[in-house]
Amino acid sequence: MTERDVTATYLEGFARLIADASATGRRLTRHELDSRRSLGEQAAEASHGMRDLMAAHLAAARTHRPAGAASSDSVLAVVAQALDAFTEGYERAQRAAVRQEEAARREFIDDLLYGRSDMGKLSERAERYGLRLSYAHAVAVARGTAAYEEGDPTPRSVERAMVSRFGDRHILLTTKDGRLVCVAPADQDEVLAFFAKHAYAATDGGQVAIGRPQSGPGGVVQSYEQALNALELAERLGLSDPVLRAADLLVYPVLTRDRQAMADLVVNTLGPLQHARGGAKPLIETLAAYFDSGCVNAEAARRLALSVRAFTYRLDRIHKLTGADPADPVHRYTLQTAIIGARLLDWPDQQM
Repeated sequence: MTERDVTATYLEGFARLIADASATGRRLTRHELDSRRSLGEQAAEASHGMRDLMAAHLAAARTHRPAGAASSDSVLAVVAQALDAFTEGYERAQRAAVRQEEAARREFIDDLLYGRSDMGKLSERAERYGLRLSYAHAVAVARGTAAYEEGDPTPRSVERAMVSRFGDRHILLTTKDGRLVCVAPADQDEVLAFFAKHAYAATDGGQVAIGRPQSGPGGVVQSYEQALNALELAERLGLSDPVLRAADLLVYPVLTRDRQAMADLVVNTLGPLQHARGGAKPLIETLAAYFDSGCVNAEAARRLALSVRAFTYRLDRIHKLTGADPADPVHRYTLQTAIIGARLLDWPDQQM
């Protein structure tokens, strides 16, 4: 079948409409409009270009207008009605196809990040989106002050920057649970670094976490979970670094692997601080600032908006209550580990 024959399929009945309009000056009936819409939908579903279809309709209108017809206005009105209905059907089918594609993409992303699908089938579906799951991948997750969805200005701006810089490099950009997500081959660390830079800027100073590279179809899930865990750790520990790498935070899961042992350390080491005036929290904040500032009294005092004298008094108070001297290297390790545990276990707000 030639292209001309294919186009003629979507002009079915159009010549008769022109002839009737030319002879009587009437307008199209509801049934005729529905018929034009249906043909438009069929043309869109068959992926025919609208420009060629419009040209064919106009050519047919010129060809089939009988000589000595009624007023040109009547004929043009019918042609306009027919084309409007045809275009409406065409666009309706396109919108339905877009919605279907978006739904399929969202389903794939959910299955990819949660590992809910058969891995063999998931790998086949991934190729449609430019991913080769047999290779190693790493996942970066960015969060901001707002929740983002695909199509929002923030994800679009990051996507434009990524495409402009890297083009098609088997990268997947999406959103999940209000966060920006980038999946990239593990051997292209510059891609995730670039994503982190632009996501940080686009989210007005949000925070980005990068999971460790993982191999195989299930690797994306593992790297994604590591990135999420890194963001959760940052929130609980008060880490303000703009970019967090899960590989740099491995010590924290190790420390909390035995939760009961960590709870015992926290209570036995820091429990006496609860007897201080004002409770344990101010002194825990003192220790946290001390360790976060590299054990420099002046810097830690500045962070807490205290005088150095007041800060030093607090350290002395901690020493007296716990028997552990923050300035002593041996005691310092125990105290710092206990402070990390208190943050992770939300102590003393959550009693153990």
